[in-house]
Amino acid sequence: MTITSQLARFSAAIRLDGLPNEVTARARLLVLDLVGNIIRARHDAESTFSFLAAARALGMAAGNTGVFGDSARYTPAGAAFLNGALAHSLDFDDTHAPGSLHPGASVIPAAFAAAEMTGASGETVLAGVIAGYEVACRIALALPAGAHYDRGFHPTATCGAFGAAAAAARVFGLDPDGLAGALGTALSQAAGTLQFLVDGAWTKRFQVGWASCSGLVAATLVREGFKAPAEALEGRHGFLRAYAPNPVPERAVQDLGTVFELMNTAVKPYPSCRWGHACIDAALALRAEHGFQPDEIESVTLGLPESGMMLIGQPAEKKADPRNVVDGQFSAPFVVACALATGDMTWDSYSLLRDPTVRRLLPKIVSAVDPEIEAAFPANMAGKVTLVARGERFTRTVLVPKGEPGNFLSEAELRGKFTSLTNGILGVERAERLASAALAIDQTAGVSGLIRLAAPLMSARLAGE
Repeated sequence: MTITSQLARFSAAIRLDGLPNEVTARARLLVLDLVGNIIRARHDAESTFSFLAAARALGMAAGNTGVFGDSARYTPAGAAFLNGALAHSLDFDDTHAPGSLHPGASVIPAAFAAAEMTGASGETVLAGVIAGYEVACRIALALPAGAHYDRGFHPTATCGAFGAAAAAARVFGLDPDGLAGALGTALSQAAGTLQFLVDGAWTKRFQVGWASCSGLVAATLVREGFKAPAEALEGRHGFLRAYAPNPVPERAVQDLGTVFELMNTAVKPYPSCRWGHACIDAALALRAEHGFQPDEIESVTLGLPESGMMLIGQPAEKKADPRNVVDGQFSAPFVVACALATGDMTWDSYSLLRDPTVRRLLPKIVSAVDPEIEAAFPANMAGKVTLVARGERFTRTVLVPKGEPGNFLSEAELRGKFTSLTNGILGVERAERLASAALAIDQTAGVSGLIRLAAPLMSARLAGE
């Protein structure tokens, strides 16, 4: 049986009653986390107005499918696109470190859109979500993602299209052949590059939303009888060989059904590139322990792995001078400067891009590949901070940043993150009701009510309206 067929057969057969309880419980938490991100981005992300305006211009705002945080209704493709793009707009969504991607942003919106198309139950949606995570993450592992990055691809978008297709196909109830066909059709749509790093462009968000939409379209085409190519992943012109120089296809199915990559997915306590989180943890710990004031700090060296250095440490002059939110999200010096200056790193920290205290710290912070930290990857996205102040040197290494599978946030902590993102939009009571509904998704007959619960009480709050 081919790699594609094995993944398809596995995904089509997923049932919650056949899964370990911890997998289902973790999937609920990942849904909660993503919904909070979408709602806040719907109102705060600077790219949202363009997304909404384009969706309306393209006729995507004339349907009966929901977007979290929005009282309007959209076409299924429009909802998948917008929910996916919004989910990734804050860079606060979940992360699969071994695959170097954010699986939830493409997978979960596709599953919800497919469910609203068919009236599928919440239990079916959660099964589709789990299928999508496994497919997206396992394909990234087979590339492997580092070589994919080197070619300039963005695995969250490329692998995410396959995860979204698997999620939607499972919600539709396609058989293994149909699910393989959805993957084959997604092959023609897998795209996304790292060029956004050059100037802080919004394409990073767009291409993840488009991956979600593409996966939904792929599954819908096959549901309607569309013929797709076989061996979408391992074929001569399949994804793995076309998008990376030395893929390892068998890694996509290694321990399939016994090891769940969803359980190896982390959630973010900070809205920035995951590669910088260990250094944020270390900086916050040093600040809390020693009470450093920004003006006392003479120099800071951030120890990163090579892969992280490429995204958040280089080029040094650009990372030391972030001009916009995307620049800040991918600047190790900026996020650590915020942590040292304020004792926190939140979405509101991006208002400090021109703050004099943060700006004075930026030239003092340099990044470097650290052998100890490199050796910890890919098992851990570790980081090290070496700080000189008061004539002394202080060092803190964080091997497992907060939110990683080995240091996962509790349900209470995730609810806290969720309400911090949504209380100002939904109100405290409604946000709490939505959190409880998301955590009981597999007990619902359908998901439309859950999505409507995420609509703001005052339509006047809607951006662009």
